[in-house]
Amino acid sequence: MHTVVRGAGALGLSALLLASSAGCQGGAGTVAEPAPAAPLTAEPAAVQQLDWHACGAPDAAQGGGTPPAGDWECATLKAPLDYAKPNGTTIDLALIRSRAKDEQHRIGSLVFNFGGPGGSGITTLPALAETYASLNTRYDLVSFDPRGVGASAGVNCLDDKAMDAANAIDDTPETPEAVKALDESTAQFNAACERNSGAVLPFVDTESAARDMDLMRQALGDQQLHYFGISYGTQLGGVYAHLFPQQVGRAVLDSVVDPTKDPAQSSLGQAKGFQLALEDFMKACAAGVPDCPTGSGGADGTAKVTGLLQSLQQNPLPTDSGRRLTESLAVTGIAGALYSQETWPALAAGLTEAMQRGTGTMLLQLADGLLGRDPSGHYNNLNAANRAISCVDAKQRYSDQDVEQQLPQFKEASPVFGAFTAWGLTGCTGWPVAGRTDHPEVAAAGAAPILVVGTTGDPATPVEGARTMAQQLGGGVGVTVTLQGEGHGGYNTGNPCLKTVVDAYLLDGKVPADGTVCGPSE
Repeated sequence: MHTVVRGAGALGLSALLLASSAGCQGGAGTVAEPAPAAPLTAEPAAVQQLDWHACGAPDAAQGGGTPPAGDWECATLKAPLDYAKPNGTTIDLALIRSRAKDEQHRIGSLVFNFGGPGGSGITTLPALAETYASLNTRYDLVSFDPRGVGASAGVNCLDDKAMDAANAIDDTPETPEAVKALDESTAQFNAACERNSGAVLPFVDTESAARDMDLMRQALGDQQLHYFGISYGTQLGGVYAHLFPQQVGRAVLDSVVDPTKDPAQSSLGQAKGFQLALEDFMKACAAGVPDCPTGSGGADGTAKVTGLLQSLQQNPLPTDSGRRLTESLAVTGIAGALYSQETWPALAAGLTEAMQRGTGTMLLQLADGLLGRDPSGHYNNLNAANRAISCVDAKQRYSDQDVEQQLPQFKEASPVFGAFTAWGLTGCTGWPVAGRTDHPEVAAAGAAPILVVGTTGDPATPVEGARTMAQQLGGGVGVTVTLQGEGHGGYNTGNPCLKTVVDAYLLDGKVPADGTVCGPSE
C-alpha cells in the first residue's frame, strides 16, 4: 500500500538546504500596496477571536517531537464540519504563526500550505522558517493543519504495526495472487479509515479546506488572503481563488498540480517525472561519484535499478532495524530521494549499500521519511489524510482491469516507477465516500495576479502543470515563472533569481513578466 500521491509534499524529507547563484530573465510590473491589516467591518459579527498562546509539542498525528523553538504561537479556529450546515457540528483547526519582525511595515498574514495532501503545517513551517526569513520581515508567517490532518480532526486508519505490513506489501503485483493480496490490503486500510474516522471522511475535501482558509482570513483580520501554496497546496490555492476571487491578495503557487488531469493522467505524468529525475540523478552521479552505483546512467543505469528491484521481489534485504527492504519500500525510498537534489547523495549511498553490500538500511530510511514513519516505528497521519482527501476529491475509481490495461504505457513511461504509480490508482477503489469532482475548478476571473512557479526537473508535479494552472486561472491572473533546475518546491531550493522574483512580488507588489525564466544554480 502506498499513498495516493497528488504532488506529495516531501519538503520535510528533502531538508531544503539552500542552493546558490542563478541567472534570471524577465521584466516586472507592480500591484497596489495592500491595505493595512485590520479587523473587518463588513464581515459577519461572528468573526472569531483567536486565542494565541505558546505552542506545545506536536501530537502523535503530527509526528510528535518537541515544541518549536522561537517565538511561535498557536491557536485553534472553529469551522463547520459540513458547510451545508454552517450552524451544525464544528471541528477544531490547528494554527501556528510567527509575527512579522518589522511591525511598522507589516503587510498582514502569509498563509502556507506545504502539500501532501496530508502534510502538517504546524510542524513544517517552523522547520523551514529560515527559508522564509525574508518574508517574515513584513508578514506574520501562518500555517495550519488542514481538516483531516494532524491536530485538525485528523483521520485515523491503521495502527503502526498494520501500517508496516501494508507498506511492505507488493505494490507492483504480477500474479493473480499478488493482485488479490494488494486488493485485500487496500480494503483493510479503507475499512479501518471508515471504522475509526467515518464521521469526518465526507468533509475533508479541498473545497471545504478552501472555505476554512477564508474563515482563517477573517479571524486573522486580513481583508485579503496572502497565500503561499506548494505542491497540493497549489490545488488548494486554486480552488480558493475560484471560490473567493475578490479575496485573493498576493499569492504564490509553487510546484503546481495540473488541475485538468484525472488521477490516471496525473499518475502517468508522475511516472515520467520521476523517471526524468532519476535519469538526471544518474547523470550527476556518473560525473561526480566514484564507483557510482548506476554506472554511466541512461539505459544501463535504469537496468541496474530495475535489476535491484526485481531481486527484491523474491529476496528482501536485511536492515539495521531488523525490518526488511522490500521492492515497494525500495521504490518509495528512491522516489523520496528524488524530491530534492540535496538528497541525491543519500540515494547514491543507499543504492551502493543495496547493490554492493546487500543491505537496505539507507533506502528504508528514505522510504520511512516519505511515509511519515519515525525511528521508533510511529506513523503520523500523512498516509491516512492523503488517502482520505484524495478519494473524497476525485470521482474516479479504478479497477484492477483498468490498471492492467494501462500498465504498458506506464511501464514505457518509467521502467522503475511505472507499475508502482499505475497500481496506486486502485487506492480509492472501495473507498466508503463517493468522490466529488472530475477535476478541481480553479478559474478565478477578477482575482489579483497569482504567481505560478514550475521547475523543469520536478518529479512529482511536472512543469507543464504550472502552465496549465496559469491558463485555467484565467487571463491576467496566472503569471508563470519557470525555474530551470531539479527538485520539488522551487522557492525552497534557495535559487537566488527565483527568491528575488517571489520576494519582490510578495513584499513589494512587483509582478514579474509572464514567462519569466530563472536559470539553474551554478
